[in-house]
Amino acid sequence: MPGVLLGEEFPNFEADTTSGRIKFHDFLGDSWGILFSHPKDFTPVCTTELARAAKLSDEFKKRGVKMIALSIDSVEDHNSWSKDVMAYANEADSPLPYPIIADDKRELSVLLGMLDPDERNKDGLPLTARCVFVIGPDKKLKLSILYPATTGRNFDEILRVIDSLQLTAQKKVATPVDWKPGEKVMVIPSLPDSEATTLFPNGVTTKEMPSGKKYLRYTKI
Repeated sequence: MPGVLLGEEFPNFEADTTSGRIKFHDFLGDSWGILFSHPKDFTPVCTTELARAAKLSDEFKKRGVKMIALSIDSVEDHNSWSKDVMAYANEADSPLPYPIIADDKRELSVLLGMLDPDERNKDGLPLTARCVFVIGPDKKLKLSILYPATTGRNFDEILRVIDSLQLTAQKKVATPVDWKPGEKVMVIPSLPDSEATTLFPNGVTTKEMPSGKKYLRYTKI
């Protein structure tokens, strides 16, 4: 089945975008990247999403994440739609701060497994679902989230997840439910207590459980 699994290298596709033709790995360089797809240009939910992403572009930049969107229309349509997006974001005089890939032949949508069989256009062709792909500097897929075309994404959650991915890529920790930056993290189960004490000078606390097993270990980074 088409698509990319976690840990696999993301395809180094070539595509036309609102910033010119790109080769994806060259576009990313040594950065993290996020690719988010949209069912169609000039549609209501997509417009709100692109506007929100534009508003948060400095937050992605601060995290070293390059942004790129995808929709199944032409570059010409994307350029026109971008003006609506920035007007919705109350920044009509500014350009969209990231490129949009033109996938009017649906080649990338098929390659990346992004078509939504339940949502179709007036010609009966399937629309792309709302996919989110986060790619690491090693060009491997670190996260994928798939939303149906009828549900808009939460970009605050996407930023939270990126914070977790970047932290856990560097430290031997995991982030618990509803974690936010600055809160306690969990020591990974495979790390012995002796090593954890050395790695985490702020100390490690263990929550007692009825089972008596010492697996809930917390620390502050």
